[in-house]
Amino acid sequence: MKKTANTLLHPIFVLLIASLAACSTTSDTAQVTAAEQQVQEVAPGFLQGYMTEEDQLDSKAFVPTVPGKDSPRQALDTAWANNMLKLRGTPRWELAIRDADLHFPAAADAFSCSLGIPVTEEDTPALYMLLRRTLTDVGLASYSAKNAYQRERPFMVNGQPICTPDEEEILRKDGSYPSGHTSIGWGWALILTELSPDQTDEIIARGRSFGESRNVCNVHWYSDVVAGRLVGAAAVSKLHDNEQFLAAMDAAREDIARARAAGLTPTFDCEAEARALATPLQ
Repeated sequence: MKKTANTLLHPIFVLLIASLAACSTTSDTAQVTAAEQQVQEVAPGFLQGYMTEEDQLDSKAFVPTVPGKDSPRQALDTAWANNMLKLRGTPRWELAIRDADLHFPAAADAFSCSLGIPVTEEDTPALYMLLRRTLTDVGLASYSAKNAYQRERPFMVNGQPICTPDEEEILRKDGSYPSGHTSIGWGWALILTELSPDQTDEIIARGRSFGESRNVCNVHWYSDVVAGRLVGAAAVSKLHDNEQFLAAMDAAREDIARARAAGLTPTFDCEAEARALATPLQ
């Protein structure tokens, strides 16, 4: 079955749809295959993923159950969330605001520094398309668990601000467990380490910090992020059974090689990102 726009009308995707309405759907670059150029939007700004609706994972079947109210896991979550509040207004907080933005082209910058190349529609079109399409696949994978548990987010419990206040109303309606942003970031990290294994340490560290930004933002608990990584890993594993995804990986790998051969470097301030990421979270 082909995905429809209704498939994506989960609150987090409604939030992104609002910010992505002006984004283009495909690249006209010759390096993108003809099949990739035919990718459709399933909602404004959202490209159809590689998986069909039947392929989607049932994340509730494999993530741990949500922590109980008085459990040691919840105590850890609460302590972690309280500690994150100290980072408000710091460079790490500012980076968390940046990481919250999943719309393109902004989201393409997230792993540019760890890869050491620009990730843009112009410079690396196949890689750019790969990230856009897997965002849909991996992001949707969190929703069977999210919808089942409907866990309250930290800011709903502690009453403290979040790093993206314009999103608060929508986030209140979107279950906290597991973290969809983390699933996407961790999924991207695993994909990128396969494409560029020499940068594995840097990419995995950035994938970890991408999810931790949701803790810094006061919108997810520690256990939400841990479970989100599990969802991301499962979704990427599932994608490896998809021939179109595997072909897209080959094209993206060639993009990376060309960008490095051309001496292209990230346009983002990687030194500032490194300083922000050096902030202790504990």
